[in-house]
Amino acid sequence: MKLLEERILKDGKIFEGNVLKVDSFLNHQLDINLLSAIGEELKNKYSDCDITKILTIEASGIGVGCMVAQFFNCPLLFAKKSKTINIKGDVYTSKVESFTHKCTYDIIVSKDFLSPDDNVLIVDDFLAKGNALNGLIDIVNQSGAHLAGCGIAIEKAFQGGGDKLRAKGIRVESMAIIENMDCENSTLTFGTRN
Repeated sequence: MKLLEERILKDGKIFEGNVLKVDSFLNHQLDINLLSAIGEELKNKYSDCDITKILTIEASGIGVGCMVAQFFNCPLLFAKKSKTINIKGDVYTSKVESFTHKCTYDIIVSKDFLSPDDNVLIVDDFLAKGNALNGLIDIVNQSGAHLAGCGIAIEKAFQGGGDKLRAKGIRVESMAIIENMDCENSTLTFGTRN
């Protein structure tokens, strides 16, 4: 998606440790027009699917997820990173290792909101090693719902997560795919996947 690639080149910042900071428009401060364009593009990519639920993970996936859910006219469900007193009853849970937070945590989704009747599109802001997506896929599988695929704003292909998911037969559509990043020169290159 050219619009997102241009925005990454303009406002993204590259740091050591394969970190791409896009917090000025994607996951701290949100550019609603850009998120809307991402939502519309993901709707176009998955228009052949009867999506009943968008699933993401708190907190950074919620902005993208809201816009995608709006285009599909379906609910957005997000996995919480800790159980709170307002989650009553049974839950689906999975362990996720966070690349950016350098910790492992349990993600939780109430069984009230995900069932075998659902056709789920998983959405997130980033795909690096695939840990968050694997946790969300595990939850979809536990629920018996159908996984239509995954919609990602930015995929860091050089970290391999997307290719591993595709090798398992999971449909992954990424709006911007970064093949490599060079921290010293503050450069990156984009690529494609089929």
